[in-house]
Amino acid sequence: MTLDHNDSSRTELPLIRHVWALVLAAGAGTRMGQPSVGPKQFLDHQGVPLFWHSVRTFSRTARMEGVVLVFPAEGLEAWRKKTLDLHAAERLGLEIRIVPGGSRRQDSVSHGLNALPGICEVVIVHDAARPFFTPILTAALLEAIDHGSVAAIPGLVPSDTVKEVGSGVVSRTLDRDSLVLVQTPQAFRRKELQDAHDRNPEQTVTDDAAMIEALGLDVVVVPGEAANRKLTHPEDLLMLKAEDPPPTRTPCTGLGYDVHRFGGDRPLVLGGVPIPGDHRVFAHSDGDVLLHALTDAILGCLGAGDIGTHFPDSDPALAGMSSAVFLDRVMVMARRAGLVLTHADCTVVTQVPKIAPHAETIRANVANLLGLPRTRVNIKATTEEGLGFTGAKQGIKALVVVTGTAPVIAPGTSLQPLPEGDTESCSFTTP
Repeated sequence: MTLDHNDSSRTELPLIRHVWALVLAAGAGTRMGQPSVGPKQFLDHQGVPLFWHSVRTFSRTARMEGVVLVFPAEGLEAWRKKTLDLHAAERLGLEIRIVPGGSRRQDSVSHGLNALPGICEVVIVHDAARPFFTPILTAALLEAIDHGSVAAIPGLVPSDTVKEVGSGVVSRTLDRDSLVLVQTPQAFRRKELQDAHDRNPEQTVTDDAAMIEALGLDVVVVPGEAANRKLTHPEDLLMLKAEDPPPTRTPCTGLGYDVHRFGGDRPLVLGGVPIPGDHRVFAHSDGDVLLHALTDAILGCLGAGDIGTHFPDSDPALAGMSSAVFLDRVMVMARRAGLVLTHADCTVVTQVPKIAPHAETIRANVANLLGLPRTRVNIKATTEEGLGFTGAKQGIKALVVVTGTAPVIAPGTSLQPLPEGDTESCSFTTP
């Protein structure tokens, strides 16, 4: 089953918030055929072990909270120390857990699943011998899960002719258009994958999707990445010596700013959190100055105009609407465009009321709305020392800076806004 990005029959479910990755690095690497090299997942590449490149990529995946690394039982403590040293040096913003693997692939996956926190909703299983995948691929997998899929895997249509062979003789030529070469990472709803392992502990499989298939559940296929090759044979090591590929991601920054006057009929809400007290604002929507600035900042990262263009105050349908709806709609645009948010720095400027008592609650809610760990969201409050309209207690304003990474796209390519009433389709188009 292949995911159709234009399938209007799909239902957008509540955004999955708690995502973990499980990186399998417990294999012996026997097919590499070079005992002196050792397991390929521990080979040095650009100054770090090969498995660490996967951890770095997962750290650039929105909503990723942590990674479970599954290592060989032999030498586990040495690799635990090496990993913790890397983690301390790079501060990737992920929780790292380390467990020993088993004798079979599914045993290693099962050990990893048992190490996940209870809050985890989705797990992405990945082979450490595939270090060249990108956050674009993981975003596509999570998008499929967001739309209700139990499992999503990347696949490439083979470019070579594929034949079925028996006893060294061709029995038939297969239709390659109906075939895919499957890769990792693969995304699963955690409960269903755990059930699949619990029900069939003796089943021998080469990927976890096969266990989901055995339960009669659909597995969605998203387009894989040609560069996401698995290092299996000695000649594959040449890939590590090749020049670095051209960058597929570029950093981006967005700035958002919004102001609301005090004295209206809308209760004060900041970051989706009602603020106790008598302060009210003039606004067409709910007047959440912080979420308005945040939405504008993300639109800035997208190069997609401003909040007034997408949600005009002349639209009666938006009267009193929660600003979280605006943010969710723009987050859909961000996912379609391949934008991965990495940090949001938010400043509220007001003389009254005091924001500090509510800052951590606001921070938690904004992080939840963005699908980011709380450590990647900052909430600050300040005054203008009695100056200007905020100093005169006439209003409140917010400034937000967001950072992220976006796909490198061809010159002349632009992001098209969502059509009216469409929360699904958003794509890059070239005139």
